[in-house]
Amino acid sequence: MSDYGVDRATIGTTFFTLSAGYALAGLATGWLIQRFGIRMALTAGGGAYMLAGLYLAIRPAFVAFVLVQLVTGFGAGVLESALNVYLAGSPGATTRLNRLHAFFGVGALIGLMVGFLAVFPVRLPSSPPKASDPAARGLVRAALREPGVLLCGAMLAVYVGLEMSMGSWGFGYLVQGRGLTASLAGYTVSGYWLGLTLGRFLISPWLVSPPPRRSPGCRRPWRSPSRRWYCSASSWGPVFPTTMAIVPQLTQPGLAPTAIGVINAASVVGDAALPWVAGAIAQSSGVWTLLPYMLTLAALQFAAWRPLARRISAPKPADPGLQTG
Repeated sequence: MSDYGVDRATIGTTFFTLSAGYALAGLATGWLIQRFGIRMALTAGGGAYMLAGLYLAIRPAFVAFVLVQLVTGFGAGVLESALNVYLAGSPGATTRLNRLHAFFGVGALIGLMVGFLAVFPVRLPSSPPKASDPAARGLVRAALREPGVLLCGAMLAVYVGLEMSMGSWGFGYLVQGRGLTASLAGYTVSGYWLGLTLGRFLISPWLVSPPPRRSPGCRRPWRSPSRRWYCSASSWGPVFPTTMAIVPQLTQPGLAPTAIGVINAASVVGDAALPWVAGAIAQSSGVWTLLPYMLTLAALQFAAWRPLARRISAPKPADPGLQTG
């Protein structure tokens, strides 16, 4: 905002271009994996992300800065969707997916392009139908007919919107709304992201075994923002990867890669729209609106989670040759 001389609402347009690229990646990942294999899909995503980053490093004009987020989002979206597909079908998927997203948070993308080519198989052991097969046609349409996929997409759209709204505008709220120094506010927001990362490492083991009768009370972070944002973020962290881990339980096995991509695409709709709305409201009404807005999103997330939770224990749907219609 300072470099380009723009306000919150204007800089918020990058949420839309970034998320548009991310959504395109979510819809295309299933086809990329089927056509070229998991290894080349990951390499393509890493290449797109790297090229976009190199271009941003030259500090382009603001219009180009906004538009190149399409490539950044596409590269990141392919990476996330393809890695989610790869791990969702593996043993211990819940813990592994939480660790994946935790490492994503600490910058483990360094060197991944070489790692993908050297380590990953050309194709998954149990590959879905190839793109040329009749059964592979209309996979996105078939995934969109699955209620569990729609519920996951809706819940994660709100979840990611909440996470990014807090992460994007929290610094301004703490400085302007709570009177913290810029240094302390910066440390607090860093603690928020650290909490998300550590939560994925530390809480995920509880997700595969019965939790203790009492869990830490990470509540009401606005009471003391400089100390409690970390605790709140720790409890939010595992939501996204754990939801991805249960996708194979909610849809036909052959649809799981496409379903994960569709859910990723839905999540970035919230990633774009909801932080932009938060910034626009803060711009017009004041930064104090951020936390009531967060509470509203949290309530919507809970409303989407309840019907989803009832489906988790339901029998997995049959896969009668992937009748996509």
